[in-house]
Amino acid sequence: MGALLRCSFGAAPAKLTVLPVNRCSVEGQPAATIMDHKPMANIAPFGVCRSMANPTVSAATSAAMGVLTPMPCIPATASPWTPGAAKTHIAGQPALHGQCTCLCNWGGVIKIDQPGTRKTMIA
Repeated sequence: MGALLRCSFGAAPAKLTVLPVNRCSVEGQPAATIMDHKPMANIAPFGVCRSMANPTVSAATSAAMGVLTPMPCIPATASPWTPGAAKTHIAGQPALHGQCTCLCNWGGVIKIDQPGTRKTMIA
């Protein structure tokens, strides 16, 4: 919870939100798993999106005679984070760690820029 995320096509960082459904916490915050990839619920928007694979960016760019026109980001993360922790599981799912990535349907690669914990190492 509280980790700062960065998308390769986004303009600003976003925070990871972890709902306290697993009842497991690390350093006083709800612990994340690879399944914490839901748009808006877990992954907040990254400001504006610059991916031409995003239909809104593509349409706005076409309307601007081919000049790239970023549009508001709405994350489209249908698949879980990968690879997840090999040894640490929370509620039956691999725990999220600082090397995990999540793919946006519009081609963006979402990475953990700053972890939400400072003292705990996940294996």
